[in-house]
Formats: sequence, C-alpha cells, structure tokens
Amino acid sequence: MRYMPHTADERREMLEKIGVGSVGDLFADIPKETRLDALLDLPRHASEMEVEKNFRKFAGKNLSPYSTPSFLGAGAYQHHVPSVADHIIQRSEFLTAYTPYQPEISQGTLQALFEFQTQVALITGMEVANASMYDGATACAEAVLMACRVTRRKKAILSGNLHPHYRGTTHTTLQFTEFEAKSLSPVIEGDEDFSEVLSEETACVVVQNPDFFGRVRDLTDLAGKCHEVGALLVVVVNEVVSLGMMTSPGEMGADIVACEGQSIGVPLSFGGPYVGLLATRQKFVRQMPGRLCGETIDQDGKRGFVLTLSTREQHIRREKATSNICTNAGLCSLAFTIHMSLLGETGLTKLSHLNHGEAVTAAEALAAIDGVEVVNDSFFNEFTVRLPMDAADAVEKLAAKGVLGGVPVSRLIPNHPKLSNLLLVAVTETCAESDLAALVSALKEIL
Repeated sequence: MRYMPHTADERREMLEKIGVGSVGDLFADIPKETRLDALLDLPRHASEMEVEKNFRKFAGKNLSPYSTPSFLGAGAYQHHVPSVADHIIQRSEFLTAYTPYQPEISQGTLQALFEFQTQVALITGMEVANASMYDGATACAEAVLMACRVTRRKKAILSGNLHPHYRGTTHTTLQFTEFEAKSLSPVIEGDEDFSEVLSEETACVVVQNPDFFGRVRDLTDLAGKCHEVGALLVVVVNEVVSLGMMTSPGEMGADIVACEGQSIGVPLSFGGPYVGLLATRQKFVRQMPGRLCGETIDQDGKRGFVLTLSTREQHIRREKATSNICTNAGLCSLAFTIHMSLLGETGLTKLSHLNHGEAVTAAEALAAIDGVEVVNDSFFNEFTVRLPMDAADAVEKLAAKGVLGGVPVSRLIPNHPKLSNLLLVAVTETCAESDLAALVSALKEIL
C-alpha cells in the first residue's frame, strides 16, 4: 500500500499504545461470520474505462422508479423536483462556510437555514424549528430524548404503527442511556389504545400521521390524554407533502414534531441523503437538539443572521449537548427551502390535493380487482391493500413485468403471519394514467 502514511514501526507503536496485537484485533466486536477472510472476487486492477463499463452493466440491472411505473413508498416518496431547484442550490450566495461559525462570512447559509426553520414551523403548526436533522428516523429518536429531558421521565411509548425504521433507530439510540422505549404491536384495523400504557411515568407517546399503513388520524384526543398525565405527544410525519392539506400536528396538540423532509426538493437517491425536520413549542426551545438560526441587525442597522442556539457537541461539552449528531443535512435542507419557496403556500396545497386525488383513483382501481381489498378507511397518498397471495412474492412477479408495485409490509415487519399478504402502495403526482393501468393489468395477471 504505497499510499499508507505510516511505517511498519509507527503502526506497531500505535497498536502497542492502544493495547492490541494487530489491526485485526480492532474488529473484534464484528461477528466473525460477517467478516471477509479473503479478498473479494474482483480483478486486482482495471483501467478506468473498464471499471465504468462494468458499473454501467451493474446499474443496468436496477429497475429504477424513474424509468418504470413505480408505487414505492414506506417513508421515501418519488416527487417531481423542478430543474430550477438544482440550479439555484449551486449559486454562490449559498456556497458559504459549511458550518457557520463566523456569521459575517456565512450569511447565505444562515439566511437559508432561517427560511428553512420558518417554513418547517409553518407547515407543522409549531412555534419554533431547528436548522435540520440528519433524517426523519434520527429526528424521531432525538425527539424522544428531548421529551425525556423536558419531562424528566424515562419511559417513551412508541406506536405500533410507527415506521419500523424509526422504532429501530429510537431503540438503538436509547439503548445506552438511562431512558427506555416500549413499542406496541401494529394495529391493522381500528385505532390504537394507549390507555393501558399511558401513566404518570410516561415521558412521551410517539405516533405517526399518516401512520405506517397510510391511515390518517385526528390526534386531538390523544394529545389531551397525554397532557393529563404530564406526558408529551410526539408526532412523526413520513410524507411531508401531506401537511399541505391535513390539519397540522400543532393544531392537534402535538408538543414535538419530527418529519422526513425528503419529499420536498430531495430525490430518492437510493435511500439518502435525506433531511430531518424537528419543530416544537417555544417553551421547550432550550431542550431542542441541533442548531437554531436567528435574525438580528448589525452595527449599521442592517438585517443579518446568526446562530442563536447551537447546543450540539461541536459547540459545547458532549455531556451538556442536546444532540450528539454532528451532521445536519445542509444541502438537502437548502433544496427543501428552495423547492418549498417555488411552490409557495398555494402550490403546496395544490400538490397535496393532487397526490390525494391520484391515490383515491388508484385505490378504487385496485379495489375493483377480484381478491384485492383496500384495508384503509382513510389515507393521504399511500394505502395498504390485502392480496390473496404473499405480498413479497407478488412484488417480485410485478417487478418481472416491469412494475414496481409497492412495498410488502413483511419486508419491514418480518415474521408476522397476519401481515404477509399486505402491500403498501404509494401514489404521487408522478403517477400517470398509463402507470396505474400497467399496475392493474400486471396485478390481474399474477393473481
């Protein structure tokens, strides 16, 4: 390895200082069965042209949602991002310092984040929002930590209809803390009952709206029950476009809102990078994780922007930080802000109504197929259907016909027999009539 900067003696000295015998000992926590014991079956070297050719061949095996009828959702949604958004994010006004420690040279970044916070607070119905989180799942986990700090309680209740990735991320985040989370079982039909688990020891209840199965709920009563015992209500939103027509979480009594903002301005990109949104009440601002940008005036009386609160471990001692995630999704939040600005309030409302209308049309078309049942009594742009066959098998057969028919629930909630024939179907403004016709035709054939 001619690019290794250290000599053998230097590496030996470092290993002795650490207290291990070899570099391999540093990987002791990784199970042996998951480690490679030999080199991958790849050529030791190849020209740049050969590598490009091979990778194009590999990429050709993908069935892309941008080139075929796609009804994928479950937390990541295909929306149209105007080309002008990609152009604007490259303007020099925004290409200022990565982390805005010096406000006098970071005004582009700070103003964009200030506008982002304003937009997030408006659509969530909350009073204050931070300058973005890593993604929706980590925003959910940080919201739980925040609720525990605010209430000085240690127990969080996670809805069984919260996205499994969000539940998993929250449990992982909490496992080495003094806090704990209890996950309820999924409820396919009817409303979840929190009465038996909600107590004066509860720090927060975390629910998703629309939930993992796509159902929309009025959370006002639940918010009241939480507040009666001194607990906070944390509302998670996977599909942020829904906030263009649904009653906002803040109006329903939410105390903290955690969202995935990917639907606005950010392409699917094989699962990331995305952008997490987190908003709350003004009275909880000191416990809000991440950073907060504020507006001020300079010595000449001109408007300017600064970091008002920055309680991440980059700024203060780790044990006093409200967040130990040191990456906010700056570029993605900028894309969100620009796309949202291009839409405006009227545009976002029209976009959300268009999404819902397309989903209603799709639900009616699928429900008309013999043996297919739409489970939901309400939904925004994603709903669950029950098939007369295993949903995972159905998805594979649909893919073979060139249609990405949706996400089988069993892929995200495995080993649950009652869920094996459930399929999540998402429909956005990108769905053409021909796409729906292709899904209906292919589904009839495989059934």
